[in-house]
Amino acid sequence: MLGSTKRADFDTASTPVNPNGQWRLPLPVRLLSGRRARRRVYPYLLLLPSAALLGLLVLWPTVQIGVYSFQNYGIPQVLGTEPTTWTGFSNYTQILSDPEFWASLRISVLFAVIVVPLTLIVGISVGLMLNRLGRRMATFVSTAALLAWAMPAVSASVVFVWVFDPDGGVVDWLLERVPTWLGGGAHWAGFSWTNEPLPAYTIVALLVIWQAFPFIAVSTLAGLKMIPSELGEAARVDGASAWRAFWSVTFPVLKPIFLVLLLLSVIWDFAIFTQAYLVTGELGNRNEYNLGIYAYDKAFTTPPSYGVASALALILTLVLLIITVGYVRASVRQGATE
Repeated sequence: MLGSTKRADFDTASTPVNPNGQWRLPLPVRLLSGRRARRRVYPYLLLLPSAALLGLLVLWPTVQIGVYSFQNYGIPQVLGTEPTTWTGFSNYTQILSDPEFWASLRISVLFAVIVVPLTLIVGISVGLMLNRLGRRMATFVSTAALLAWAMPAVSASVVFVWVFDPDGGVVDWLLERVPTWLGGGAHWAGFSWTNEPLPAYTIVALLVIWQAFPFIAVSTLAGLKMIPSELGEAARVDGASAWRAFWSVTFPVLKPIFLVLLLLSVIWDFAIFTQAYLVTGELGNRNEYNLGIYAYDKAFTTPPSYGVASALALILTLVLLIITVGYVRASVRQGATE
């Protein structure tokens, strides 16, 4: 009892007290706690410039578009000749009641559903092939493929339009000389690929796949280089075929990469604009509008309606956000179950 009392008196006497009569921690403890607090703050300070730039380039324009979507905003409001009026949800009602919007949405969804899997299949297949080639040949093939990926979308679209041109295009010339039992024949002479949605978006699909597969192939190749060679050797020793080794060894390891590529492909292909705009003849064929062309038509044709286009942009953002959130939740849930 006496020893414990003396120790308590000693601890009380050695602990500093501020003028208000409150206990203070010793100086080493305070310095250590302050250092830990600074370490917690440092990561946020390093992320602050990027967050500020992201807010300036993404968040602030999104807020402006959100404001415009509830206004009757056009050229008179931009020039200041007429005041801006708030219209509530009338812009959204106008879009959702427009049959062209639903037709454009159907084209965009069907295009993404078809093109995204084909792009992934072609890209992953090329990546697997590059992994089996020698270093020099793999470098040559990957460089040639990346030239297609680096080619501007406008230039690539012009080239494809020329290739499928009904007056002297290479594709019609070749199909005309293909035997009839293979689907060719004289009926392909002068065939116009851009007057109907199906042939027009066939060209767009080939163009998008041609430009997108190199990125997927190189990403797959980079992931394959990270897989230890011992795993493949063990699968071959166990007698696994190439197909079985892919699904049992390669696919589980590269699954996170494949999921990211899937999400990026959906975002890129869902509201594609440049290729579809140039291949379909700009704004000439309204039955070939996808969501990107439909939004461009609302925003820039006379008289432009920036409020309606802003509402449509927010709808597109919401759709892509739902897809992204659903993908992230499914990935997290699958990772937790595994």
